[in-house]
Amino acid sequence: MARIRKAVFPVAGLGTRFLPATKASPKEMMPIVDKPLIQYAADEAVEAGVDQLVFITGRSKRSIEDHFDKAYELEAELEQAGKDKLLNIVRNVLPTSASCIYVRQAEALGLGHAVLCAKSVIGNEPFAVLLADDLIRGNGKGVVQQLAEVYERHRCSVLAVQEVPHEETHKYGIVEVEPGRDGQLRVISIVEKPAPADAPSNLAVVGRYLLTPRIFDKLENTREGAGGEIQLTDAISNLLEDEHVIAYPFEGKRYDCGSKLGYLEATVEFGLAHPDLGERFSAYLRDFTR
Repeated sequence: MARIRKAVFPVAGLGTRFLPATKASPKEMMPIVDKPLIQYAADEAVEAGVDQLVFITGRSKRSIEDHFDKAYELEAELEQAGKDKLLNIVRNVLPTSASCIYVRQAEALGLGHAVLCAKSVIGNEPFAVLLADDLIRGNGKGVVQQLAEVYERHRCSVLAVQEVPHEETHKYGIVEVEPGRDGQLRVISIVEKPAPADAPSNLAVVGRYLLTPRIFDKLENTREGAGGEIQLTDAISNLLEDEHVIAYPFEGKRYDCGSKLGYLEATVEFGLAHPDLGERFSAYLRDFTR
């Protein structure tokens, strides 16, 4: 199988829903137990075979670069103290085969514009897009890997989707689908954040995309849409004129860590699953809720 080599991480957002925590620290660096959100997303991409991680950054996002960089002083301190386990963790934030590329998005012009900023790095290859505040625990296989396998069979863009309550369609890009080849769902239309009364379905696109490079031509000709931003959803809608797009109901559980409730849910569930802390944390919760 031809693997997907490149992934784009739009991380230039302001994270206003978590102020004041995100005033000086990126929302993508907020930890779930002992790893920041961006690390979970990077791990998912690397596990799918990605070796070029393209971060679309903005002002005040320097800590993301630092996280994936080598920390000479910290490593020296840990090595001198004989803290080999921690030293190994710090040295293996990413495998040596993976490289990080940082592109500055000078203005907050939307997700579509952020993806377009990656054009010169992506070139003429299919690529993944991961939104770090959508933390997804795959069922034995990460979502990027699932999308890559669908792409290999159909050679077209693939969107990760899930059903959401009808009253929440205004929070998502919503797709209308019809049965396609091999039981896949072919996207007929896609609209950004429709009111419940106007939504074509309750099938929402969440933070994982696998896109063909043709999307860049569409983004270059996409005008400002919802919220005065260049919407990736609008470019995908235009892409439907030229190629099939598949909606893929992924296997796994999604946590909306862009919301406070979703972030707390992820913290609790990942804490319970943590190999070192899970048992003691579970006992604490049992005692706390009595």
